Amino acid sequence: MNPSAPEKKRMQPFEILLTREKIDKRIAEIGRQINNDYAGEAPVLLGVLKGCVVFLADLMRTIKLPMEVEFVSAASYRNGHDRDDRVQFGGAVPTELKGRHILIIEGIVDTGRTVSLIKKQLAAQEPASVEIVALLDKPGSHRVGLDIKYKGFSVGNEFVIGYGLDNTQLYRNLPFIGKMVDQ
Repeated sequence: MNPSAPEKKRMQPFEILLTREKIDKRIAEIGRQINNDYAGEAPVLLGVLKGCVVFLADLMRTIKLPMEVEFVSAASYRNGHDRDDRVQFGGAVPTELKGRHILIIEGIVDTGRTVSLIKKQLAAQEPASVEIVALLDKPGSHRVGLDIKYKGFSVGNEFVIGYGLDNTQLYRNLPFIGKMVDQ
């Protein structure tokens, strides 16, 4: 065996939780809400990498307003589905945010700590508003109080994958949301 060769990974079992059609329908509804709420404005969509990528790409195509897109990197999971109490941030938002309407785009809100810390950091830049847009929310896992203005779906505490969400960097490309099942 070649020690420098990447380890071959096997597909782990999962069940489909949300179909692509159901996700598409809900994203279109969220886009309409954002269009109505921010009519005449040019919001900044701030994607939290990496889990937001697929959701953000589909959501921004439903928004019919001028907008800017920026990204921050934040991670609170290590080694697949082991939650870490530390949140690691990377990248700074180069866009001037003072007086702007910011929409933080999350693939999933779990404990809420990550998005809460991002909101706190953004407040120092004096935006006009900061709201959370999440495809998935795990309200049973929240450790901080949050107001998610635009929520796709609430899920339980199961570990979910697909549509940008991963397990050890795999499964992000699945066109639906699945939940991992024990073998």
